[in-house]
Amino acid sequence: MTNTAVNTAQLAQELETRGFCVARGYLGAAELALLSEQAEAELARRVEPIEYEADVGYPGAPVSRSAPGGGTPRRLLRACDRTADFRAFATSARLGELLLATAPWLGPRPQLAQGHHNCVMTKHPGFSSATHWHRDVRYWAFERPRLVSAWLALTPEGAANGALSIIPGSHAAEIAESRFDPALFLRPEDAQNRALIESAVALELAPGDLLLFDAQVLHAAGRNDSERTKLSAVFTYHAIDNRPLPGSRSAALPSLPVATGGC
Repeated sequence: MTNTAVNTAQLAQELETRGFCVARGYLGAAELALLSEQAEAELARRVEPIEYEADVGYPGAPVSRSAPGGGTPRRLLRACDRTADFRAFATSARLGELLLATAPWLGPRPQLAQGHHNCVMTKHPGFSSATHWHRDVRYWAFERPRLVSAWLALTPEGAANGALSIIPGSHAAEIAESRFDPALFLRPEDAQNRALIESAVALELAPGDLLLFDAQVLHAAGRNDSERTKLSAVFTYHAIDNRPLPGSRSAALPSLPVATGGC
């Protein structure tokens, strides 16, 4: 159960115009405690598949897995295979109905993309890295770039521990390829990009808040300068007729159907 009523009409308008919206207090205390405990347990177990900070090469990351801090996880992958409760949350009718209400272009049968996000995001003090401005569709391969991610805060998120910043409306912006570097991050030295970045908003999320954001919205995140590991559960959704391109990473795992028809 949720702690507060969700105004889906307002959230839908925000997602359409700004590229993101936040359902405050989406998760109640009991379910939040359950998923938080499971995330902590999975982090302690360190069962593969795991993406490590050293694997991404972002600013602040260890240079290799054998370097100091090289064993710092960044993402615990395949969350839906880790616990039944993560899968139940990510494919629930309640979340499915929220997706239909806020992103109707997902169609009547939203699908969870197992190969993208589907993870517990971790950001550790000391060896966490910063992520430059990007769109998530830079490494996804679907027939259409219209996907939505659901980001559930399991711990507090803010500037001090590397929370997301988002550029409102950037999901609909036409940005020339020349304004991105070879890794498809915005070039910060570009004057037009600097103006975009100056319009960014830094998100503050409480445990149990649910962020929905368009896969084309520009976002970034800083390092965790606090003393506590930040944890989030993140899942990505697409329409059933928006198929992953054959042979791509997006097609490597079958999508999971999301329940609809009641909360």
